Amino acid sequence: MKAHSFVVNLHNNIYQKVFMETIINKVAESGIITLDLAPYVQTDDVALFDLKPFLFREMILKEKDYRAALQTHDWQQYAGKQVAVMCSVEAIVPVWAYMLAASYLQPVAASVYYGTPEELGKVLIQQRINNIDTTEYIDKRVVIKGCGDTPIPEIAYLAITSRLRPVVKSLMYGEPCSTVPIYKKAK
Repeated sequence: MKAHSFVVNLHNNIYQKVFMETIINKVAESGIITLDLAPYVQTDDVALFDLKPFLFREMILKEKDYRAALQTHDWQQYAGKQVAVMCSVEAIVPVWAYMLAASYLQPVAASVYYGTPEELGKVLIQQRINNIDTTEYIDKRVVIKGCGDTPIPEIAYLAITSRLRPVVKSLMYGEPCSTVPIYKKAK
């Protein structure tokens, strides 16, 4: 039994020296930085304030009724949220109605924006990407991750390209093992 375990150990040692030491992860050694955009496109902090429920017959805004409804509205549901303010039906809404809504939202919401939640989501993505500190990407080879569980809107790819192009050595799309070249700094 000792002879058999000696042969097995010898075989394992030879195998490791011959095969395991020659396997080199070229992707890991390439110095490529992979950037996943998923954290920058999260919009779960977006809420909607729609003027539609405050309209009389979904057509007319009555000032007295609107003011009374705003006073009893649950504003805490917008606490810490990025709030999109809009009217989802075609109605004539005076500008001051949006201003009044903003005056109630401002103390509780993280920010207030006029438009749809989708439009606000795009603005937030642009802001988050514009706030990326680019110092760690200076003269680096960067791959913008192309596959993942989170759908990435086109605006994120446009924004990251605009943000990183001035500083990177090269910019690619995909995965480190299979990339599409986007930009390469001239030598």
